[in-house]
Amino acid sequence: MSRRTPWADAIDPAAVLPEYPRPQLARDSHLSLNGWWEHAFTVDDRRPPAWAGAILVPFSPEAELSGVGRQLQPGEHLWYRRTVRLPEGFLVDRVVLHFGAVDQRCRVFVDDVLVGAHAGGYLPFSLDVTDALADGEEHELVVDVVDPSDTSYHSRGKQSLKRGGIWYTAQSGIWQSVWIESVPALHVAGLDLRPRLDDETVEVVVEASTPHEPPTGGATETATGPAGPPVATVVLLADGLEVARAEGAAGATLTLAVPQARRWSPDDPYLYDVEVRLGDDLVRSYVGMRSVGVAPDAFGRPRLVLNGEPVFHAAVLDQGYWPEGLYTPPSDEAMVHDLTSMKALGFNAVRKHIKIEPLRWYHHCDRLGLLVWQDMVNGGRRYNPAVITAPVKLPVRLDDRRHRRFGRQDASGRAEFTVELESTVRLLKNAPSVVVWVPFNEGWGQFDALDAVERVREIDPSRVVDHASGWHDQGGGDLLSLHVYFRRLKPGRDWGRDGRAVVVSEYGGYSLRLPGHEFSPREFGYRRYRSVDALTDGFVELHRREVLPAIAAGLSGIVYTQLSDVEDELNGLLTADRTVVKVDADRVRDVLGELFAEFAAATTPELAEPARRASAPREPQVRPAPHEAEPA
Repeated sequence: MSRRTPWADAIDPAAVLPEYPRPQLARDSHLSLNGWWEHAFTVDDRRPPAWAGAILVPFSPEAELSGVGRQLQPGEHLWYRRTVRLPEGFLVDRVVLHFGAVDQRCRVFVDDVLVGAHAGGYLPFSLDVTDALADGEEHELVVDVVDPSDTSYHSRGKQSLKRGGIWYTAQSGIWQSVWIESVPALHVAGLDLRPRLDDETVEVVVEASTPHEPPTGGATETATGPAGPPVATVVLLADGLEVARAEGAAGATLTLAVPQARRWSPDDPYLYDVEVRLGDDLVRSYVGMRSVGVAPDAFGRPRLVLNGEPVFHAAVLDQGYWPEGLYTPPSDEAMVHDLTSMKALGFNAVRKHIKIEPLRWYHHCDRLGLLVWQDMVNGGRRYNPAVITAPVKLPVRLDDRRHRRFGRQDASGRAEFTVELESTVRLLKNAPSVVVWVPFNEGWGQFDALDAVERVREIDPSRVVDHASGWHDQGGGDLLSLHVYFRRLKPGRDWGRDGRAVVVSEYGGYSLRLPGHEFSPREFGYRRYRSVDALTDGFVELHRREVLPAIAAGLSGIVYTQLSDVEDELNGLLTADRTVVKVDADRVRDVLGELFAEFAAATTPELAEPARRASAPREPQVRPAPHEAEPA
């Protein structure tokens, strides 16, 4: 049974996800290649003799919106074809072809000539296709994709060829935007934006497309002056007015002063605009002035902090699946709806679970004000059920060097994950909303977790690291990260003693089946309810009875499972089609407000004593009737 979101029927095949895909490195040059392509499946890597019909890019063939409805099987090849002609006046110097993400490995051809290849189903890549496309004539673009899905060690997230329960329909192929831009020969290849709140500065490193090579002889003159690296100019603006300007060599750190900086936060997600010029290239970006970390509160308990102050993270788990698009949202508006729904319910944070979203999703988190916990995408071969499920009821510690137990017996798979971990951090580290990195979840493909922490910190020392969300804690990172299902949340006597803040990074998962909105006859959830009122009662009781008392003991953040229903999982706060909020929003917002108030009292000396007197044990005000709630 399929249930579509309201945005699915509004899709215009001539303008599918037409927005510029890269908001923090934006140019005026943008030729979208989303829309109708031809496709075919083959059993080997030879070009298909004929094409099977149309496919709507960037929706995977397994997704309803693609118009195909066919699973790419391991060992098969999925082929895409379309023609491309650059518009008159589009060409500057170089032509770059961008893919947001292709799952899992692909080769790209122009007029039967291989122009590039890529491996990894979640990260963007770009190809210089100037020689192939710059003549202004019509050319054939072909993409060949293979995807072993969960039959190999590659990163796969929660995709499964045998979907069910917490594992979802596998998808493949092009699933993020495809586009072309034309750039000067010398252009901005990347930006590194580093807000330094304590110093009231922003550090910017401009990466040039052409690395500087020192001359072998005497000094010579270039278009930018004496021989040397190209010169970049960076301008910081607030509401259109220039705040600061810096000029210097590409590759060097340029520092811009931001006195009395307006601080980015969920309550005030203010963004400074950034303009960068390098030669004839001009790009637009933005930066949020904020700092994050873990530090003792006034009573010595380690807490998550934002801009130097303790802040409680009330997050919701977000899988990023769509009933008609699988990994791919039907529109920009659909992504915004999910984020504004979280904020409307009272959450100030979101954990992006085992998926990397299109860059526009992070842009909306930046501008709307949501703290993002970013998971790395898990891989590895089949996981031992005793390793990944037994700790739910009986938390244990195991040595993560036992690679086979965690599906990590392939050295090449471990190396591939390490590369993707580092690439993910580099890709997203400019987003002010991203505040926590999560390398591993519940032992899914976990290995060398302490090494992962060091690799992340080497690239980005400015954020919090949750090295092992759920269990198999190695004592590293910045967080003691607990998953609490099937049992009550009870504060530990040792919480905070090792200097790490305590978070419950998954809990809840209460389910409610609403007729007409379900995916199948199955219902997965950790406690089942039979009405909106009963589910709301259960949600309120859980937070007043278990979460609220744990805050004074050191609890700094929570991640409720989950935002929306996904296939068999009916434990969302929203239905999968995003048309029904399954709880009373006012009551959810009110009880989350109680958590924020309790956190403020527990971390502020002048509020602590009155709160302590008022925090005598109390029974929850509401309880679901026995016949309305049952264990899953």
